[in-house]
This record gives sequence, structure tokens and C-alpha cells, in this order.
Amino acid sequence: MPFRYRTAFLLSRIGNLTILAGMTLLLGGCQAGGSIWKETISLEPKDKTVSEETLDPETDIDGQMESEQVDGAELGVEMQGQDESGKLEAEPGENDSNECSLLFAGDIYFSNHVLNAYDRVGGIGGVLGESLRETIAESDIFMANLEFPFSDRGTQAADKQFTFRVSPSRVSILQEIGPDIVTVANNHALDYGTDALLDTCDTLDSAGILHVGAGKNLEEAKQPQIIEKNGKKIGFLGASRVFPTGGWAAGSSHPGMFSAYDTASVVQEIQKVKKECDYLVVYVHWGIERNTQPEAYQREMGHQYIDAGADLVVGSHPHVLQGIELYHGKWILYSLGNFVFGSSIPETMLVQASVDAQGETALSIVPATSSAGYTRELDVGKKEAFYQKIQGLSDGVQIDENGKVQVQ
Repeated sequence: MPFRYRTAFLLSRIGNLTILAGMTLLLGGCQAGGSIWKETISLEPKDKTVSEETLDPETDIDGQMESEQVDGAELGVEMQGQDESGKLEAEPGENDSNECSLLFAGDIYFSNHVLNAYDRVGGIGGVLGESLRETIAESDIFMANLEFPFSDRGTQAADKQFTFRVSPSRVSILQEIGPDIVTVANNHALDYGTDALLDTCDTLDSAGILHVGAGKNLEEAKQPQIIEKNGKKIGFLGASRVFPTGGWAAGSSHPGMFSAYDTASVVQEIQKVKKECDYLVVYVHWGIERNTQPEAYQREMGHQYIDAGADLVVGSHPHVLQGIELYHGKWILYSLGNFVFGSSIPETMLVQASVDAQGETALSIVPATSSAGYTRELDVGKKEAFYQKIQGLSDGVQIDENGKVQVQ
């Protein structure tokens, strides 16, 4: 049977989520057969993070992406401030506000640089700086783009310059980073074929990490996730307009991704899902690698998504940061670049979206940088220049000294 039932009594943890008492979850994986059933999940406030030793990274600024297969190994290291499962120990916080705090990051890939940084320290302190971990822990819902398959199976895609694959045994690192949900709709999800894609979905399901954008067929690939938080139903869709061949698109009986090449199909899903939620996020893979300016089609698609009912559009794929636009009162984040990825990420950021009781969104950004597989918050003295750069890439946007994004 393709579904797994999980029942949580009192306050139980599934991955990075705390589920309300007595909730029974029906989790649809990417196994063959059956159909997926969407569950609205209610979340309690996340735990607060605690201090732990962090890495003093070695200098490594070659900035090159790598084609590699990463062999996973079970980690037997228990760090101070973590429980036996590797999760941060903390007292649960309370949030009585009607606001919902959403947090977004760009691409995550466990390159050898990242895995070596993790292993040297023996935990997530080697990969993420403490202040970033605190920001993630304080958010209600954290989402990122998973830029690789979790699998030990499959055949490498032919004629593809960069192919990624990471052993499922390393999913604990993703759990420690802390995303509640990821999109798997991108140009690496099928680097090792459909078996690896299905393994990815199964691995995420087992880890308690929600996912959108791909599945065993089109119906599953376009399936939204709806999370209830602070009295709001927040919907999430994932799609990709970047993949090497049409065979990567999911079909009626074919695994793959929700294709954004057909804008009308994505618009139709947005209109459908918006009727089921109070606030809708569309996370889309698009654009040209290394281009800091959005393509004309990105702007057109972003506008169409908002016209159809999306409240926030988040982009990835260029591997660099692109600007921010306010369109008809809704924000478009054209590209969040790399977050945890290779040897060097000179500029990246987290974006905080605070949704109030009326559904209005206040944006702020947290500048960051990375070297030798270790991502940390940018030094205070460099933040003003960072804000000015993002402001220069954006349309009609002003960013103050605290990272708050406003209309110019």
C-alpha cells in the first residue's frame, strides 16, 4: 500500500515539525500505484536553537560547481546541545500572534565541501552559522530548493555537464538544517533517473520533510502542500521551467516534475489551490545560470502567477541572487541563489516574509556568505553594501539598514 499512516499523540515531532495532539497523518510517498491525498497539517511553534561550536572555515574560493556522487556514511557523533537523533534540544517557544513567519532559502546541495565541513565539526555547526540557525528556528515555516536526488540507485544522465546524487543516509543533515518543506522541481531531480527521484520522495517522507514539485505522476507532481499555522492555511506549489528534455516532465503514468513550460497548467493549479488556502506560495525553477537579471519570461510568468492568485513567488536556478519586485501588492523574489552548496558562495540570503492577519506580506532579508561549505551571516560592516546591491537589482524597492524591504 503506497501510504503510511502516522499518528501523533500529545506533542510529537516529525522531522522539524511539531504536530498537534491526536493528529493522524496520511503521508503519500512516490511509490508506484495509488493516488495521493492532501493533508492540511497544523504546526506548533518551533523549538529555539541553542549555542554550539561552529566551524572556522578554511579559505576556498574557487567558486566552481562540481559533478560528483557523494557516498554517505552513518554519523555516530553526538554534539553538545543535540539529542541522540541530532536535532537541537530546546524549550518550545510560544507565538500568540496572528502573524505567520515564512522563511525562504535558495539552492541546497550537499557537495563534498559541505559534507567535509559537516564531518570536520561533527554536526550542523560546520555547515551553518549559529545566527542563521537561530533565524531558521524562529520561523514558523522554512522552505528551500533541494537541488539533488537522495539515492544510491540510478543511471547518470547522459550529456549533462553537472550531475548530482547524495546517499539517503545523509538526509539527517537536511533535517538539522531545518526546512519544513522543499521543492524538488529543478534540473537535477532526475540526474539519475526516475528511480532516484522516487527514492528522494521516499527519503523525504521518512524524514518528515514535506515536498512539492515532483512525483510518480503528474497528479502527484502538481499536488500542493497546505500547512496550517496561527489560524492560516498556507499553500505551497513547486514547478520547473528548466530541465534538459521533455521526458523530465511528469505524465499521467510517468514520474517527473510539474512542468512550468506550460504556463496555463500552472495558472490553473494556482487558481484551484488558492480556493483551499488563505495564502499561496509558488516556488519555481527558472532563469539563466549566473545572470543577475531576470529573463523577460520570468517577469511575465511571475505576473501571471500573481494574477492567478499567488501571494508570493519565489525563484531559483540562476545560482546567483536576482532582484525583488512588488507586483499588484505581491512580492516576487526572482532568484535566491545558492544557500548551502559548493566551495564558495560570495553572496546569498534568507528572506523573511511576515504575513499578517489581513494577508499582507512584510519582507526582510538576512545577508549571508559561504566558503569551504560553511554558510554564515554576513559581517555587519558589509551589510549596507549588500542591501544596496539587492536594491540595485530590484524594481522600485528600497532596503533599509535592518534589511526591511519597502516600496521606493
